[in-house]
Amino acid sequence: MDIFEKLRNNMGSLGKYMKQAHGYFAFPKLEGEIGTKMKFRGKEVLVWSLNNYIGLANHPEVREADAQAAADYGMAYPMGARMMSGQTSKHEELEQNLAKFVGKQDAFLLNFGYQGMVSIIDAVCGRNDVIVYDSEAHACILDGVRLHMGKRFVYAHNNMDSLRNMLVKATRLAEKQGGGILVITEGVFGMAGDLGKLDEIAKFKEEFNFRLLVDDAHGFGTMGATGAGTPEHFGVMDKIDLLFGTFAKSMAGIGAFIACDEDICNFLRYNMRSQTFAKSLPMPMVIGALKRLELLRTRPELREKLWYVVDKLQSGLREQGFDLGVTNSCVTPVYFNGGVGEATNVVMDLRENFNVFCSVVAYPVIPKGQIMLRLIPTAMHTLEDVEYTIKAFSEVRRKLEEGKYNLSQIPSVLE
Repeated sequence: MDIFEKLRNNMGSLGKYMKQAHGYFAFPKLEGEIGTKMKFRGKEVLVWSLNNYIGLANHPEVREADAQAAADYGMAYPMGARMMSGQTSKHEELEQNLAKFVGKQDAFLLNFGYQGMVSIIDAVCGRNDVIVYDSEAHACILDGVRLHMGKRFVYAHNNMDSLRNMLVKATRLAEKQGGGILVITEGVFGMAGDLGKLDEIAKFKEEFNFRLLVDDAHGFGTMGATGAGTPEHFGVMDKIDLLFGTFAKSMAGIGAFIACDEDICNFLRYNMRSQTFAKSLPMPMVIGALKRLELLRTRPELREKLWYVVDKLQSGLREQGFDLGVTNSCVTPVYFNGGVGEATNVVMDLRENFNVFCSVVAYPVIPKGQIMLRLIPTAMHTLEDVEYTIKAFSEVRRKLEEGKYNLSQIPSVLE
């Protein structure tokens, strides 16, 4: 069989809906200045889908720093991978500032969050090591685990009894093979919004010998007294061996970092293939990240405004009887009963008639018969935005309950 013919005949679980979904449900174009109001298909919509948590994407000081750095250095500098010719004092400064902010000895700057997490797991774990990870871990963690040539155990999401059972099995196997154990979880689970039980997981260190890697993409900048993340929120920063954060959420940029002990950080600098064989992060992005981190550290009012909006949105939805699941973070999922066809009609109605743009999640990501509308509040949203959205959701729920969104298949919105 021709390999391309095989691909054409099986476009994948998402790709098979491409004709009906492309440009609307998948790969939609939000245009105009980044903010709570943007253009979708030529019409202004209220946007709840951008991970611009504390509003840094268009902050004037950030825009000025980005523009000045681009003018000073262009987008090409530095040339080459950092190990060869792409090292600068600004890259080192950013790493030092990140490490200090999260209370670790050192930090290593990564080009991208997704590839960074995959490569961290690959570098840390050898064939004889055992990985234990949460069943609802992000795709970057799952892909990193799949690269692992050794044994892995998955525990039921946030279930500490299940984790204990997996640690017993992992300990037995690791001792037999002469390897170690790496436990992986998230600080904030980005879909449902619940927190990884970092305090309870860390307590298992009194009973088992393992190292703990935490993906805190959604927690960095939003959680904790200073915004240092979910480990700060739980008071267990010293128990986290490898802390991963990304710039794509609270810092509204590109890049990521891993923070840990200095010697382990140096090991990663010399052994992470995704960084050794990739061009260094361009200087404007590094200087821009320095400015974003400065604002994150020194402007607590931005985070306070974010949580004001979060509290108003989540409490308002709950008061109207909406199911928000188990979220205790900024991530705000709203659950409805319905199938895939109904989900598409709900989203179309919100976008076309209410001018509200948010993400939709349905089976197979969540169980059959459920629809999730996922809202990402930011410091830029207003109380008026919150009140309008709750009214729109109430009307959509009424229509859903009356069966007005019933459809047996996904409609085409592009015809």
